[in-house]
Amino acid sequence: MKMDTDLLHSPAMGLAEEEEADMNDWKLPLAFMKKRHSEKIEGSKALAQSWRMKDRMKTVSVALVLCLNVGVDPPDVVKTSPCARLECWIDPLSMSPQKALETIGANLQKQYENWQPRARYKQSLDPTVDEVKKLCTSLRRNAKEERVLFHYNGHGVPRPTVNGEIWVFNKNYTQYIPLSIYDLQTWMGSPSIFVYDCSNAGIIVKSFKQFALQREQELEVAAINPSHPLAQMPLPPSMKNCIQLAACEASELLPMNPDLPADLFTSCLTTPIKIALRWFCMQKSAKLVPGVTLDLIEKIPGRLNDRRTPLGELNWIFTAITDTIAWNVLPRDLFQKLFRQDLLVASLFRNFLLAERIMRSYNCTPVSSPRLPPTYMHAMWQAWDLAVDICLSQLPTIIEEGTAFRHSPFFAEQLTAFQVWLTMGVENRNPPEQLPIVLQVLLSQVHRLRALDLLGRFLDLGPWAVSLALSVGIFPYVLKLLQSSARELRPLLVFIWAKILAVDSSCQADLVKDNGHKYFLSVLADNYMPAEHRTMAVFILAVIVNSYNTGQEACLQGNLIANCLEQLSDPHPLLRQWVAICLGRIWQNFDPARWCGVRDSAHEKLYTLLSDPIPEVRCAAVFALGTFVGNSAERTDHSTTIDHNVAMMLAQLINDGSPVVRKELVVALSHLVVQYESNFCTVALQFIEEEKNYTVPSPANTAEPGNLTPVRDSPAIPRLRSVNSYTNIRAATTARNLNKSLQNLNLNEEGGPAAFSPGNLSNSSSASSTLGSPDNDEYILSFETIDKMRRVSSYSSLNSLIGVSFNSVYTQIWRVLLHLAADPFPEVSDLAMKVLNSIAYKATMNARPQRILDSGSLTQSAPASPTSKGTHIHQAGGSPPMPSTSSSSLTNEVPKPPAREQPATRPPYTPTLGGQAPHSHQFPRTRKMFDKGPEQAAEDGDEPGGHRNYISPALQTGLCDWSAKYFAQPVMKIPEEHDMESQVRMERQWRFLRNTRVRRQSRSMTQRGVSRLDDQIFINRNPGVPSVVKFHPFNTCIAVADKDSICFWDWEKGERLDYFYNGNPRYTRITAMEYLNGHDCSLLLTATDDGALRIWKNFADQKNPEMVTAWQGLSDMLPTTRGQPSASAHSLARRVSIYLDRSKQGGAGMVVDWEQETGLLMTSGDVRVIRIWDTDREMKVQDIPTGADSCVTSLSCDSQRSLIVAGLGDGSVRVFDRRMGPNECRVMTYREHGAWVVKAHLQKETDGHIISVSVNGDVRFFEPRAPDSINVLQTVKGLTALDIHPQANLFACGSMNQFIAVYNANGDVISNIKYYDGFMGQRIGAISCLAFHPNWPHLAVGSNDYYMSIYSAEKRLR
Repeated sequence: MKMDTDLLHSPAMGLAEEEEADMNDWKLPLAFMKKRHSEKIEGSKALAQSWRMKDRMKTVSVALVLCLNVGVDPPDVVKTSPCARLECWIDPLSMSPQKALETIGANLQKQYENWQPRARYKQSLDPTVDEVKKLCTSLRRNAKEERVLFHYNGHGVPRPTVNGEIWVFNKNYTQYIPLSIYDLQTWMGSPSIFVYDCSNAGIIVKSFKQFALQREQELEVAAINPSHPLAQMPLPPSMKNCIQLAACEASELLPMNPDLPADLFTSCLTTPIKIALRWFCMQKSAKLVPGVTLDLIEKIPGRLNDRRTPLGELNWIFTAITDTIAWNVLPRDLFQKLFRQDLLVASLFRNFLLAERIMRSYNCTPVSSPRLPPTYMHAMWQAWDLAVDICLSQLPTIIEEGTAFRHSPFFAEQLTAFQVWLTMGVENRNPPEQLPIVLQVLLSQVHRLRALDLLGRFLDLGPWAVSLALSVGIFPYVLKLLQSSARELRPLLVFIWAKILAVDSSCQADLVKDNGHKYFLSVLADNYMPAEHRTMAVFILAVIVNSYNTGQEACLQGNLIANCLEQLSDPHPLLRQWVAICLGRIWQNFDPARWCGVRDSAHEKLYTLLSDPIPEVRCAAVFALGTFVGNSAERTDHSTTIDHNVAMMLAQLINDGSPVVRKELVVALSHLVVQYESNFCTVALQFIEEEKNYTVPSPANTAEPGNLTPVRDSPAIPRLRSVNSYTNIRAATTARNLNKSLQNLNLNEEGGPAAFSPGNLSNSSSASSTLGSPDNDEYILSFETIDKMRRVSSYSSLNSLIGVSFNSVYTQIWRVLLHLAADPFPEVSDLAMKVLNSIAYKATMNARPQRILDSGSLTQSAPASPTSKGTHIHQAGGSPPMPSTSSSSLTNEVPKPPAREQPATRPPYTPTLGGQAPHSHQFPRTRKMFDKGPEQAAEDGDEPGGHRNYISPALQTGLCDWSAKYFAQPVMKIPEEHDMESQVRMERQWRFLRNTRVRRQSRSMTQRGVSRLDDQIFINRNPGVPSVVKFHPFNTCIAVADKDSICFWDWEKGERLDYFYNGNPRYTRITAMEYLNGHDCSLLLTATDDGALRIWKNFADQKNPEMVTAWQGLSDMLPTTRGQPSASAHSLARRVSIYLDRSKQGGAGMVVDWEQETGLLMTSGDVRVIRIWDTDREMKVQDIPTGADSCVTSLSCDSQRSLIVAGLGDGSVRVFDRRMGPNECRVMTYREHGAWVVKAHLQKETDGHIISVSVNGDVRFFEPRAPDSINVLQTVKGLTALDIHPQANLFACGSMNQFIAVYNANGDVISNIKYYDGFMGQRIGAISCLAFHPNWPHLAVGSNDYYMSIYSAEKRLR
């Protein structure tokens, strides 16, 4: 803001700047928008994996029953002449009938042996009923639970009957004898597969099902009626698992075409390539392939199982095509059962698809049970015809001239089709048809590299793609490929395995069993591998060693620890993160690995990662050190020393800026607590004693009447939004000026963090509890006790413990946990409360088990709560609490009215005696915080671990599973924000256009000059006294903070958008607010006077406000409260400072300034430093000493010049250059003000001035290089609030004398505001805060009478 008005921008210059500003919006970094801020830190929901065959089966026995009776045709079939004769490719009439029968039988067995060489084959040629019975029962006896195949050829006997019989012979072949399917079922048992090659075969399938149903009904009757004949018999197996394949429907005859074999169905099932080629030659289209005859087909060179020969290649293509058709047409579970469970069944069903195609062309419809959808018209058959065509067209030259065989382009073309699907497809599309073919291609070395590449790209589409690939049966193939030594496959295989393990970690066992882990160990150790492939390898190894002992041993022997330690300092952050997680997992509950780590001084190498710039890496390092100390093996002095070292290193992270890190820290320390339980119990008892003996003055006595806000109770005040429903907070808001340090707890009156953790914001619980009363909760230690204990510990005799080296570690870790229990982020404080309470519980239980029995209050014992370990204990339901006699041992606070009842979250229980509600036991008046209450009955005393074991060694944060999600999600996809067409991008573009419009319009308004600023465009009564107000820079939203809540108003529409609780403790208040990412997705930062910073999102729209992150920005804030003013002090400055103190209870609180360009946050206040936080790294980057003895009251920075200007309580204005060292960075001190500086503002231009104002009303302009002010204006005395408009050369002063004065750059008053518009000209209240809009000439004013008004420069049409 230039003071010289003649330097106003020319319009031409303005346009150029507009475009530049637009570009700048795109360039500005965004704070707190990473994945760790936007999603819950937990693993993905495990998909139920159905791809593993739970019951792989084998067909171990085969009965071949042939009823041919060669030479005699059955009476009920009239055969044509000529007729189909061949059986198993043999003409029965070409030899004697008996020899023909035996040859056909032997041939059929050979045809089946091609598909299942290891089965037991038994032929039964023209048998009797008894022979069939003997055959079937003996096969079933030998097969036990495995599958048996029954092949029936009925070409020489009558057709099956509708009564469910097939025919065999009598001993001397004079009669046909019926054989009931019912009997056949009994002899064959289950699981079985039946093949019927005869006319009207469909009848058998129907009868089979009817008999199976009949059996089940008989069994049901027998089960009810014990005298039933079946009741004593062993249960026959269910016939549901039986599979049947029949040659034709119930009403159809087999084809008699003399060009076809008589057993066409059997030929299709057992010699598919031969029959398919013959059939191809019989089609009209075969004429297009010259020179191919049926004789030539017999001469195709090669073997079926050699894929390099023509015959083998055709067989391979046939397998791929039939598999693909089945996978695309069948439901997944049926596909698994028929095509993946049993090799022989799979082959028969693949060939059955061919039978359907060929036999339908002769008006015959093969039938199967389970029934398959029709597949004979599937498009893939055309690919088969093409492959056959290409192969046969080469035949004449290959056979006659011996030319080389050209391989089919089939697989290459199918891979191209798959590639097209991958590159061109839309998001939501059907699975690619070619997936099973990709699987087949992995068998070929020629296409393997390309197939793996495409497979990897497919798996990258997400967990659904991995599940699909696994269900197709990819697993054994990629497992086998790990034995390959080809280097070029390494990146692809590592990628594919990372994808598989991210979705289904149960594969760890298969990998170790097949020595697959060695493959990934070698990739990790190979420094020529790019970092991302090593990252995937170490992720895979981290899955292999995760809670899997065999994997841990295998990888320990494979030198995993040394390999990992070498990569800890890799520049790739994801690699560092996973190396640390992998280390943490290999020594988790596995002592040999821990000692190996000790020998390599792994813990010391991990220390460097504790200060890593990436929060996730710090987190992983904390995790690894946590499991390092968390082993439960015997402790030696050496290992105890190491544990102590690690604990003290971890303790330094207590003020880390990232809640993810602090959560992991609590878990890591909880491992230590579990290890050294007895030592911690001693410390806990010591602290408990201290807490009892030390009294904090009760805040109720020192409450200033000005701080009670009874107005809040009036029903007219609208309730807060569902973040809280804090009626009970409001009822007794006594001012508590408790002296505190790091304290900032969300375990509030609502019964604990369950109420505000972002996940729970919606189901607000008005839990029935009051702070500090021992019977309020399932916790022994209430928050207030912990808080008091923490404060007591800082200046009491406990300090003497520090001298004792052994004890001091436990004392210090206990203090760290006390601090973490007061963390501003609910999930952190929640975990720490669990750990502290667990120890307090054990300590008090061990210390005085008798106390409970002697108390005489057993008459009111209630059963122990059935809460399971580790769950949230807060939201206890039941009746509301009675205001019990000991409402609190800390404060003589008014008991709160009972809150509404809340649905119980645990099983309802009946009180044993007296029928009282669980919370309402009348405790003895003298009862201290930590005595176990009367609700613990004697029988529980025997098992101290049983009742409230909050802390289990398995306390976890979900960090590792959450990190693993990265590998399950698409890695190759363009992120949405970079995708020009994505909605995210469009929304951003819209916001940036809006920003430009606001900048342009507001600038044109301020350039015309603002002559008045008193048009009231908004007024409303705020739910609380406004203490900080902040305009959103671009939309019409304004945030108004009172002591502990934030209200959002739309100033254009005049309506309230939101009101929610900030979560700061009662004796703290909000002293500063900032919009982060105001140009884009806005977040709101709130700072409270205990040094805590909280960041919120989703406010002022229809969603529930959520806390993105929170941390302790300043750790040693000690707000002071001065007493009432003495009568003699009458100077204005004194009066104003008292006024300020009355409105602000103490010092300056916390002041902040935010630099969007650099992502730096400057914080200061009632401390002696300016602390700079880097929000990208979420860590403190600099502490600049102020060199003054008073508090910092105002901060302003300029990123271009790296300057920071601070206004102080002693009237000095200090300028710091943050590029310099801590001793020389203070470059200027101005001491011209005689009193408290209300505002110091640094203009953002390259030669911008410093403007500062003190309570005395003197406005001074400084040029940063000059030692004295260059201009001074005198405004109203008794200033309580002031703001400077960054664009419009205006500043506004609010005074304790209830008026606002607006000045222009020359110090002329352009407006004086004393009365509200409308309200009968009511006088405005004492000004508590005011703020200009960053762009528009709008001024927002909050006053002590709860009103919030906005004034603007021009009459706007409303």
